[in-house]
Amino acid sequence: MMKNKIMVIIFIVLLITILFVIYFLYLFNFLPHKMYSNRDFHIESYVSNVDQDYDGVDDQTDILNSVRDYIATNPKYKSKYYATGYLDDQYGVCTDVVAFGLKGAGYDLMELVNQDIKENRSDYNVDTIDKNIDFRRVRNLKVYFDNHAISLTTNVYDIAKWQGGDIVVFNNHIGIISDHRNKKGIPFVIHHANPYQKYYEEDILELRTDIVGHYRVS
Repeated sequence: MMKNKIMVIIFIVLLITILFVIYFLYLFNFLPHKMYSNRDFHIESYVSNVDQDYDGVDDQTDILNSVRDYIATNPKYKSKYYATGYLDDQYGVCTDVVAFGLKGAGYDLMELVNQDIKENRSDYNVDTIDKNIDFRRVRNLKVYFDNHAISLTTNVYDIAKWQGGDIVVFNNHIGIISDHRNKKGIPFVIHHANPYQKYYEEDILELRTDIVGHYRVS
């Protein structure tokens, strides 16, 4: 009788442990989350009336497409300095997701941020201007987007205001808003946060308490 009780207790403990591990893996995106679209929430997808690079694709769509092209290269997370400005190997960090997304739509952040720093030096916490790295720092991109992009809500539950191709800035991190959403309608984020990240597109927005900016380029 006592042996049966011990076995039951062991089984319950193991079951709880397994459920906790599964929940942990799901919560932190080691297990895939089901994705929904704007259509599932009767949200009209935003289409920009600007086509910066004159390729026949509006900027909002162009940014999102370019980001997906970039992450399809499976960049490995590593912080490096590049004399070319834009990285030229298989590595990258969070700011490169944004830089390549915008570059593919006709916005050269290396040039744009450098110009803005020169014209508005007091806005930036930059001791020595370095064109090759300044546009790859989150704090500088936050200032640049404050100066030149459309600032939007940081309330993640105002779901219709979040659209694929938007930019979200956290404390010391940045990403592009996906056109995929979770079951609540809160969008996924396309980003590159660390070497252990399994997916580039993750359901993290609701978990973050450090959102400091939400922007739309055009």
